[in-house]
Formats: sequence, structure tokens, C-alpha cells
Amino acid sequence: MGDVGPHKETVLGCVKGRINPSNVTKLRLFADSGGFCSNPRCLSEIFVDENSGAIHVGEIAHVISAGDEGPRSNVALTPEQRGEYENLILLCPRCHTIIDKAESDYSVATLLEWKENHRAAIADAFGARTLESRDSARSAVVPYLEENHYILKTYGPLTDERFNPESELPAQWLRKIRLKIIPNNRKILLLCEANSGFLSKEERMLLQAFKQHVDDFEAKHLGGAEQNGACFPEGFDKIFS
Repeated sequence: MGDVGPHKETVLGCVKGRINPSNVTKLRLFADSGGFCSNPRCLSEIFVDENSGAIHVGEIAHVISAGDEGPRSNVALTPEQRGEYENLILLCPRCHTIIDKAESDYSVATLLEWKENHRAAIADAFGARTLESRDSARSAVVPYLEENHYILKTYGPLTDERFNPESELPAQWLRKIRLKIIPNNRKILLLCEANSGFLSKEERMLLQAFKQHVDDFEAKHLGGAEQNGACFPEGFDKIFS
């Protein structure tokens, strides 16, 4: 993934492996992590703010080794299978090193359990719960929609500050994207999916459009994609109304 403004990246992936995950897989792992190492005894932040800007130190580790002689190797797996989402986990550099050097202490089952429990904990923390009515679902979603809208109006690329070459607003906008908008988008998606039974047919189509917007938005601001992608769908701010 490339640099995005002041947000700098370390090298992703297993340095001992030969499998390069797709950008979609990388984005999915980062989204599932919630910004923390997946080791339940660690949970260190994988994004760090420094004077020169924000960096991430997350590493994509293989559950079953990318090579035939690496940690937890399995010669029956194809190279493609070893680079798939199901065989990858996001860790901090320290935990990545530990699980590979102390292979006998960290089985495939243990690492997959870490990953699933971490994903479930993040979903729970994001409020992915089934509510009792459309009104309740609306009340749960609105604060995230309103916060994103306020950030866009205050810091976004269409403010008057875009004409000021010395403005610090663009850097603040990129920071707000990472710290607020992307997590809020994930919370909105989880809440909508958990309460999809309350959605009309038209609203379900809007939800699909919002999913594409979120995917494209993350690809641009986390994955380094140059294209802007799908815009926020008109009418989605009225979901569950």
C-alpha cells in the first residue's frame, strides 16, 4: 500500500513469505483488526502518531507458512491458498516474530481462534447488535452519520481552505478519515447488516451502494488507489427513517 499524505506505511506482509495478498485482502484484514494487534495478550495499536505523521506498523502474518518449510507449514496447500484471507492474520511486528520463532507454542488452531475472537470483539465494540425496531436502528446509526457529515463539512476537500497552500486542514482531514470516518463507516455497515430485516427493498439497494462507497473509500485512503470510486449514495443518510 502506498503513502497517503502524512500517513506513512511500513512494508506489509510476511518478509519470509513469497505470497503477496491482494489489496482487497489487505483492506479486509485491517478493517477486521480495528487498528489493534490480533493477539489477545497484546492488542497493541498498529497505527502510531509521530511528529512526521501517522505510520502503521501492522504486519500480515501467515497462519500456515507461505513456504513448504516455514512455521506451521502444510505442503498440501497451493500458493494461492496460502495468500488468501483465511490463512492470514494481522499482528504487530513483535507478535509476528514470536509466533514464527516459537512455532510449537502457536498452532494453526490457536492463531485462527485469535483472529475470529478479535474480529467478533471488534464487531461487538462497534455495536453490531440486532435492535427491537426501525426507530431504534435509526437512533443507533444517526450519530455516526452526523459525525461523518460534520467532519466532511469542516475538514473535507471542498472547504474554502483548499485554496490556502499553507492550510493544515488537508492533513487534519486525512487524520480524521483514519481515526473517525473509516471506523464510523464500519459501525454503520455492521448496524445496518445486523438490522437488515427492517430495511425496505429500496433501502437494501442503498445499503449495497454504501458498501461499494466504503470499499472504494478505504481503497483510496488505506490502499493507495488513485481513483475516487463510488460516492456516498444519495438518500442513505435517511436509512431506517
